[in-house]
Amino acid sequence: MKNDELAISERPVARPNRSLLLALAGFSFFALGDGITKSTHGLWPGPAVAALRFTVGACGLALLLWRLEGKRAFAMPQPRWHFVRGLVIAFSTLCYFTAVQLMPLATATAIGFTAPPLTVLLSALFLRERVSPRIWSVMALAFAGTLLVLRPSLAMLGWAALLPVGSAFGMAVLMIANRAVAGSTSALAAQMLAATICAPILWFAALLLDRSGVPALHIGTPSTALLLRIAGLAVLATVGHLLVYLATTRSSAARIAPTNYVQILFAVALGWIIFGDRPDLPSLAGMAMIIAAGLWLFQPDRIRR
Repeated sequence: MKNDELAISERPVARPNRSLLLALAGFSFFALGDGITKSTHGLWPGPAVAALRFTVGACGLALLLWRLEGKRAFAMPQPRWHFVRGLVIAFSTLCYFTAVQLMPLATATAIGFTAPPLTVLLSALFLRERVSPRIWSVMALAFAGTLLVLRPSLAMLGWAALLPVGSAFGMAVLMIANRAVAGSTSALAAQMLAATICAPILWFAALLLDRSGVPALHIGTPSTALLLRIAGLAVLATVGHLLVYLATTRSSAARIAPTNYVQILFAVALGWIIFGDRPDLPSLAGMAMIIAAGLWLFQPDRIRR
């Protein structure tokens, strides 16, 4: 749920620099969390890591919500839409965690950022919203960048390389579902409900894949070190969402949105320094095209609520 907070608030404040620092810190936490996810490769299957991460997150968010808002905050208005949110988050996370373990961190991260243009496309198809020629150009640029970034992974992994595309598609559907429940509950409650619905779906998927007989998908007994990593991943994700939320309450969404792309730069650095993944020039060009498409889409004078 890394793009949810960008649409929460567009209220300007007197100290925009502080809001930008909060956003940068939040998105940096997301990148660090992705690095932890990649470090679990070979130790535990991605679906199980995702399931445990959301279980820890749901429990922590529930305790925080109980303390801050009381039991009334646990009501679920529009349950069908909240179930859709939990389902698409589970699908997106399942694809993303598996992709991060299988391919270079920067590749999976960069392709995930095609979600905003995909959201515009889905809005045009299902919500009958008008799409300008500029938006079609943005989507074409993002698609071309995706092909460049995917090029080496497709050669090595085959169809499995399309997992981050599935993750981006799930996030695009989530953004539309978020619009349906906007204002019906607090941001913290919405995050807790999504995690609570998502966790059992991920556990079901992880156990189902465990029965497939594929050794890499077998859920063995996790070590204490692995459990600590996953707990750290849950904390980083939760704190990251909180920081981005605080940033969007102190500045406009249009001003905060471009800082989101610092996550790609962090992913390239982490992948290069820690995991030895050095993207070639075409891949770097593709990432630059995806970033350019996102910045073009989020131009402050053209963004629409």
